[in-house]
Amino acid sequence: MPATTPAPLKKSQRIIFDGLNLGLARGTGIATYTRMLTRAAHDLGHEVGVVYSTPFTPAKDPLLREIAFFDEKRPSMSGKRKLTLRRALNHAIDQTRYHLPVRPLTVEMSGAVVARQFKPTLAGHDRVFVARNLFTNAKTYFSRTKAFVNLAFEPRPDILHCTYPLPLRVKSARNVYTIHDLVPLRLPFTTEDNKRQLFRLLKKIAREADHIVTVSENSKRDIIELLGVEEGRISNTYQTVDFPRELIERPIEVVADQLESHFGLGLHEYLLFYGALEPKKNVRRLIDAYLASGVDVPLLLVVAGGWQNDAEIRLLAQHDESTGARRRSGRGVHRLDYVSFARLATLIRGARAVVFPSLYEGFGLPVLEAMVLGTPVVASREAALPEVAGEAALLVDPYETDEIARAIATIVSDADLRAELAQRGPVQASKFSIDRYRERVAKVYAALR
Repeated sequence: MPATTPAPLKKSQRIIFDGLNLGLARGTGIATYTRMLTRAAHDLGHEVGVVYSTPFTPAKDPLLREIAFFDEKRPSMSGKRKLTLRRALNHAIDQTRYHLPVRPLTVEMSGAVVARQFKPTLAGHDRVFVARNLFTNAKTYFSRTKAFVNLAFEPRPDILHCTYPLPLRVKSARNVYTIHDLVPLRLPFTTEDNKRQLFRLLKKIAREADHIVTVSENSKRDIIELLGVEEGRISNTYQTVDFPRELIERPIEVVADQLESHFGLGLHEYLLFYGALEPKKNVRRLIDAYLASGVDVPLLLVVAGGWQNDAEIRLLAQHDESTGARRRSGRGVHRLDYVSFARLATLIRGARAVVFPSLYEGFGLPVLEAMVLGTPVVASREAALPEVAGEAALLVDPYETDEIARAIATIVSDADLRAELAQRGPVQASKFSIDRYRERVAKVYAALR
């Protein structure tokens, strides 16, 4: 059933979200979350604003601010920028000014810039704001003072919703924070956060937030138990995904042609993993399990970014050297870097199964995405993944390589099981539909009036 747009609320609110992850060139799961949340709020009739960080001093001229906003989306603008004397001076000036409220400037979307190509990745916004190095400066300010940065907007918002733990607040508004998971506290050895600093920030949010949003019952329990948040101050909205209808209903013959022409893959003749190459994704055990499984279809890893992954990169490089043929058929591990959303959807639909044995997830978007597209799933039974998968996936202990290997062998060889999971997947995914997601979001904001 297509998603329906609800009637606007009788009393809408003015909500401002952070654009922290929306500013990343390749995006993240949190970027997907922010886009869906802002669009849901907009569909519900709220006035939506998004505040972004810019590496430059925003121009005084409104047209130049609009031009600069889209100019910064060039690939060459992403990544770390060299520290110069001017940037160091700006940083020092900002830290001094942050004792007073920070006033982000409005970016008027006049249409002067032809920005159609960015529409799929932009938030559902009515207003856009920018401030110089906002998120980096706020983090530094908090580390020095243990205080949040106060933001002031014109017009004044009713709610500031940070979609990631950020030391930001608006004095005159209700301040809401999404905490997706507590992986840095539960599995501290898998992330590179400053744990002491992050713990202070999370505890302050736990004490002072008007409300906390999370994305699974597992994360909700973690937040209540580890941060001491009262249950009435936290809501689980889960997450949702939005594949364009044409990607879901595209004829399977077209999918097969695209797999062959773009990737050298046969339809349903490979296993797929996709995500960041980081410790919690458990890629090393996945590769070991695949090699031990004895299956004769390739394992395709679509991985980009990450950390603490030197061993995995070396292992993948060895496999690339030994199986570097254009046609990715037969036994072997193959790696692809970042691919577009449409091509990723093609890879998911064409896979024999998606294998996602993560050690810990706050939600687990790849599992939901695969189920929406009717692809069988092998997933971890840890953290939030069983909530998402329900009875529509083959669940494994992610720490047991032999168990993952057996599951891989089973999903490859058992056509009846794959057919059953392919039928159950969309039914389970409907529990996380856009309409149900909007209902959960609506309840959160209604309670904050």
